[in-house]
Amino acid sequence: MGKKKNGKKERKLTRIKTPVFRVSFPNVFNPESFDGEDKSKFSITMLFDEDTDLSALKKAAKKAAKEKWGKKLPKKLNSPFRDGEEKEGELDGYSEGMTFVRASSNRKPDVVDKQRNKLTEPEDFYPGCYAIATINAFAYDTKGNKGVSFGLGNILKVDEGEPFGFASDPMDDFADDFDEDDEFDDEFDDDDDDDDDDDDDDDDDDW
Repeated sequence: MGKKKNGKKERKLTRIKTPVFRVSFPNVFNPESFDGEDKSKFSITMLFDEDTDLSALKKAAKKAAKEKWGKKLPKKLNSPFRDGEEKEGELDGYSEGMTFVRASSNRKPDVVDKQRNKLTEPEDFYPGCYAIATINAFAYDTKGNKGVSFGLGNILKVDEGEPFGFASDPMDDFADDFDEDDEFDDEFDDDDDDDDDDDDDDDDDDW
């Protein structure tokens, strides 16, 4: 049983190990403020595929809510489980049917790989790789906002993945800015081609 503090029994912290997720917004090396928060925190957003079993996480969230408000829960209760459709088209990795969950902590989490090596650089743990984490559910009632969220424990990187938001096709980036092929060809005439042929021998030394 938990110890009593100020006459109230403290809730025992129960850590849960998540299923494998894809990493998004891994603020795990340096704390950052998020969505209007007053204090900077370490955090991560976990992207779960549609067929991932999240029953253990949902059970923990429901338990945390009942411990705070009893059986009669507030009508407008913010859920930690959000549909990827909210961010589809805006962010890489988010799509209809998948679930994303954020976990945060005031304490810096340890991030390790499967060989038990600590990861300390963003290039080793990046948006798009795969991981599992230990988390704990808690209920909150702050400035009129009521809901359940997850605290972040530690993280295990389990696999590499294609990084989010780094590479793009220049043909897509500048699709509206390229000249049409016929306009481009008009800039050169046959005389220019002849001049280039005359200079070929001299140009060879420059390459």
